[in-house]
Amino acid sequence: MSGTAYLILENGITFEGKYFGAQGDITGEIVFTTGMTGYLETITDPGYYGQFILHTFPLIGNYGVIPSDFESANIRARAYIVKQPCQNPSNFRSETNLDAFLKERGIIGLYGIDTRALTKIIRENGVMNGKITSSPPTAKDRSEAKAYKVLNAVASVSSRGVEKVSEGSKRVALLDFGVKRGITAALAARDCEVWTFPHNTAAADILKLKPHGIMLSSGPGDPADPANRGIIAAVLTLMQSGVTVFGICIGHQFMALANGYKSKKLKFGHRGSNQPVKDTKTGKVYITSQNHGYEIITDNSSFINVNDGTCEGIDYGNSFSVQFHPEACGGPLDTSFLFDRFMERINANASE
Repeated sequence: MSGTAYLILENGITFEGKYFGAQGDITGEIVFTTGMTGYLETITDPGYYGQFILHTFPLIGNYGVIPSDFESANIRARAYIVKQPCQNPSNFRSETNLDAFLKERGIIGLYGIDTRALTKIIRENGVMNGKITSSPPTAKDRSEAKAYKVLNAVASVSSRGVEKVSEGSKRVALLDFGVKRGITAALAARDCEVWTFPHNTAAADILKLKPHGIMLSSGPGDPADPANRGIIAAVLTLMQSGVTVFGICIGHQFMALANGYKSKKLKFGHRGSNQPVKDTKTGKVYITSQNHGYEIITDNSSFINVNDGTCEGIDYGNSFSVQFHPEACGGPLDTSFLFDRFMERINANASE
């Protein structure tokens, strides 16, 4: 870990730190996550496509790098920002440290800056872009940061072909918008034969499988990006087919947009494993894992965020969706029962 690195924000504020992992210049959207653990699941979550991940917890990497904990095979984030990376992790499962891992994957890391000061700037001003560079930043660097946009995010992280990933008695078609392994594992644990489909698969091709249920995965980007119009149209057809549909994160947002709701960018998003949500029917509060920067505007929420009152879920009767991650990788398992609810609705649908 060496070499001076600078982070310039689109508003001109500059931080000086040091590189770890790969070195070079790169622009991206800076977002912060509040989890104290789960950094491996975070860095391998496709939902961070196009973004700089900023950890609020000061020491990251304590238990090393454990490939079996990864949520996907690749890192889709553009850069990784921490206060202090651990160089000597202590864990019998660890295979290397974060510095070596990021070098291997060609991902730029930045450390040694005041990460909490940076987080405060984002909380007060909203999510903003930045550029990491090896030279003292210039006006050109700032303009490059400001011009950066996350585009075609779902298409960039989705799988390219149909794949059967588990055996079971209930057939589930999983539309991959940037799926996390925790989702497929939760379905497999419930005796599901899971088939993953690329993001742009036609609804008719999915229904040819004759699935008992349809899962819409999590994923990155703006759900209302024009590039997603075909997805939204396909989701509406799937919901009208009579098959039970369960959407998570951007899958939730696509279901809402397909049904006429609108989305809006949050000031700084919800990211971390300690986000409280309330069931609007029972009043019970759950702690959840989340990673999203957009909300759905509705008065018909099945769950709401306790901190800001935003929509965290919608129930459509046979189908339903949630904004948070019930597979909770990493995070608490408070809402894993939603996968059981999915199976219950599949079974109820089959018996009608």
